[in-house]
Amino acid sequence: MPTKKKPQVNATEPPAAATARDRRRELLDTAAEVFAEQGYNATTVRRIADHAGMLAGSLYYHFDSKESMLEEILRTFLDELWDGYDTVLGAELGPRETLESLVTESFREIDRHRAAVAIYQKESKQLVAQERFAFLAESQRKFEKAWLSTLERGVAALVFRSDLDVRLTYRFVRDTVWVAASWYRPGGQHSPEEIARQYLSMVLDGIAVRE
Repeated sequence: MPTKKKPQVNATEPPAAATARDRRRELLDTAAEVFAEQGYNATTVRRIADHAGMLAGSLYYHFDSKESMLEEILRTFLDELWDGYDTVLGAELGPRETLESLVTESFREIDRHRAAVAIYQKESKQLVAQERFAFLAESQRKFEKAWLSTLERGVAALVFRSDLDVRLTYRFVRDTVWVAASWYRPGGQHSPEEIARQYLSMVLDGIAVRE
């Protein structure tokens, strides 16, 4: 199945710049975990700083507000998600293979950005009303179009059942995939690819023994 390439490391990057970049990433990871656990509105800059082991004033050296932290967390997650999705959609696979690859990419993103996915699930309905987070609505529209077109293509090609309600199926697949962010923990017993395989087996083949 298609997967995105890992970003290349800039070998000429000065050590100080690399250190600053890595520290920024660590702070964003910390903020994402706090936002996911305690909710965006309930989280203060001081609380994030406490979890990062620094003073609140020092956090402002890296970010001007908690809004800017949240925006970068969500944009990073969605940019990477769409890198993977666009690779899949551009591969001209059959509808079943496309569905399988989209599900697998989704679980890979939960593995990479579990906290960001949890934030997206909990907060996006409120955030989309803010101009700063309008990009969330655009991503949602693209997401729906990608999945619906894949399902419709499968029905037309007789790969999926002709009586399939594609919109209901889309909602089922969407919700059951992304809710995994509430229980999935990176480094667990199963890899994201194995979870995707088991999930796809249940969705596409069912759980009842065939006679």
